Amino acid sequence: MKLSEGVEAAIHSAIVLADLPDGATLPGSALAEYHGVSGSYLLKHLKGLVAAKILESVPGPAGGYRLARGVEKISLLDVVLAIEGPQPAFRCLEIRQKGPGALEPAAYNKPCGINAAMLRAERAYRAVLAETKLSDLIEGYVADADPRAVAFSCAFLERSQRMPR
Repeated sequence: MKLSEGVEAAIHSAIVLADLPDGATLPGSALAEYHGVSGSYLLKHLKGLVAAKILESVPGPAGGYRLARGVEKISLLDVVLAIEGPQPAFRCLEIRQKGPGALEPAAYNKPCGINAAMLRAERAYRAVLAETKLSDLIEGYVADADPRAVAFSCAFLERSQRMPR
């Protein structure tokens, strides 16, 4: 299974926003700078996270983005679905019913075994994503992170965040 780069950017952005103090926001441009990605590229994904109610978009001079709910209530599946959409990764086109050896539709009374196997794998994959919360990732990062990375992140947020007036 191949997910778009937007999933990675979205998860990292949500984790960065988790460190903001209450009421603060971070502009999309700052998130793009922090991750070294195109602002317009990231903005598209941030809009998806807002539509999925993972992030809030705050307008105005003190505006930007912040989490819409706590990190313990945001799963990786929430983020993946916001970026990739709800459709399964594998889409069976029933090609077994096409081509020169195809039989009449009634001959295919059992579901495609390939599709069934792929959907089982998708359910397992989504179950792991659903049980993994952003809080789990943050906890792991805090335990293992290089102190220099933590210091950089804290300093970046301090100078880039916007506080409400």
